[in-house]
Amino acid sequence: MNWTTFLNDTMQRMGKLQKEAPETFAGFNLMGKAAKKNGALDEKTKELIALGIAISTRCESCIGFHVKSLVRLETTREEFCEALEMIAFMGGGPSIAFGAKALEAYDEFTA
Repeated sequence: MNWTTFLNDTMQRMGKLQKEAPETFAGFNLMGKAAKKNGALDEKTKELIALGIAISTRCESCIGFHVKSLVRLETTREEFCEALEMIAFMGGGPSIAFGAKALEAYDEFTA
């Protein structure tokens, strides 16, 4: 899978839905902004948590978006893989499979 193309296609689809449900998207974006602000936890920690949830729920779009954010936040490959180990421990085989997809996205976005 080409993650850049996949996320671009996802954004196009979401853009069409946003035109039909602008208030829902405005609310979701506001909630995201509040959730990501630095507090007791920094944004990188919060994005690692979000990646775990994305992998656990098997949401490929979510995986791509959160991996892209983690790359923007300068997450090292070591940090990323250590998080994937914990996610695999908690989620078993399916989380290992989707964690491998997340690592593929990480490698593409850091290339």
